[in-house]
Amino acid sequence: MIKIKISELLGRHKMTQKALADATGIREATISNLYHEVTKRIEIEHIDKLCEALHCQVGDLFEYVKNDDVDIDE
Repeated sequence: MIKIKISELLGRHKMTQKALADATGIREATISNLYHEVTKRIEIEHIDKLCEALHCQVGDLFEYVKNDDVDIDE
């Protein structure tokens, strides 16, 4: 499974979801879905904007976790 690390990055930057939406032009609902890791897909353009706003690399946004290591109830 792919973990989306937006919440971690926002905490590190002391930034709110609204501030990230304003900085990237990405809808607040989309940012919220990423934050809560309920999104099913993400546009390449959004990845680019997130990396620019959070001053990070693509690998900082996502983490691969083997499905065997994931609790089904998460």
